[in-house]
Amino acid sequence: MTTANPPSELDKKNKLNEYRNSIDNIDAAIINMLAERFKITQKVGIYKAEYGLPPADKEREKLQIERLRKLSAEAQLNPDFSEKFLDFIIKEVIHHHKKLRDGEI
Repeated sequence: MTTANPPSELDKKNKLNEYRNSIDNIDAAIINMLAERFKITQKVGIYKAEYGLPPADKEREKLQIERLRKLSAEAQLNPDFSEKFLDFIIKEVIHHHKKLRDGEI
């Protein structure tokens, strides 16, 4: 029976850097996806302002949260965390929509 040698300090550092590089790439993708999402929600806000539609749609928000919680559970991500994250995004979008409606942007 052979015992595997523990990794060297350099190997540990290299593995940690590999993980961190992956995290950095994922963070960049998240930021880019959020930017794209906000570009579209900006268009939605302009459309709502132009046609006098309300900045918030509680029924849509409820459905989106339910959908996201289900997706989170399927992806083994804490649904409560996902709901908090989406809630933060929704609040920011509504804030922008109100500013568009009020002619502040």
